Amino acid sequence: MTTDLLTQDQERHSLVRPLFGADIALAIANPLADPPAPFAEEAACLSPNAVAKRHREFAAGRAAAHQAMAQVGHAPTAIPVGKNRAPVWPDGLVGSISHTHSCAMAVVAKPDPAGPDRVRGLGIDVEEDKPLADDLWPAICSAQEQDWLRAQTNPGQMAKVIFSAKEAAYKCQFILSARYYGFDGMELTIDVAQASFAARFCADQPPFSCGEFIHGRFAIGAGLIVTAAELRG
Repeated sequence: MTTDLLTQDQERHSLVRPLFGADIALAIANPLADPPAPFAEEAACLSPNAVAKRHREFAAGRAAAHQAMAQVGHAPTAIPVGKNRAPVWPDGLVGSISHTHSCAMAVVAKPDPAGPDRVRGLGIDVEEDKPLADDLWPAICSAQEQDWLRAQTNPGQMAKVIFSAKEAAYKCQFILSARYYGFDGMELTIDVAQASFAARFCADQPPFSCGEFIHGRFAIGAGLIVTAAELRG
């Protein structure tokens, strides 16, 4: 890895580390820096038609996940893709992976089953810091969210934050619900000053009920928008 890429990764780690609790491991890998090959069981999950860019991003995501697993004292092992396309984590671990063309991140926790504040769900989403085109807003954002965006000084960037936050919250809840829903399944309230969000369920998604919230945080910098969600208890 070149010095420039290493410096960039360190800057990104510093940006994202405060978004998660101290008991959650965070690791970053760069798809542009020739990431190590994934385990054979992981590589077998890729489509035979996957292009080189997809291979690099997938390998970087798994490399970050393996590093995070080691940080919590778990030997790196294969993280295959389930029928639902979500990562299948080893027993005893909770994790989440995300990647773009220039960055892959993974978070992993090894919760104490008896702990009162144990991690039950995690979600991370990484996006390039580029505005979300306004013609995509209706597919991603509710009418209320769109009204809020129009009042912002940087509506395209905040629309990308909404997109990313919904992805992170979805990943976080999926660990417990294994349920699919679209972008209309949650409605967000964003506190720009606190760089935080609350994602409200718009319908029952057992074990979650309509009106319940998943809370999270976001960071913008080093060319990225990163959102984080945790469920504890």
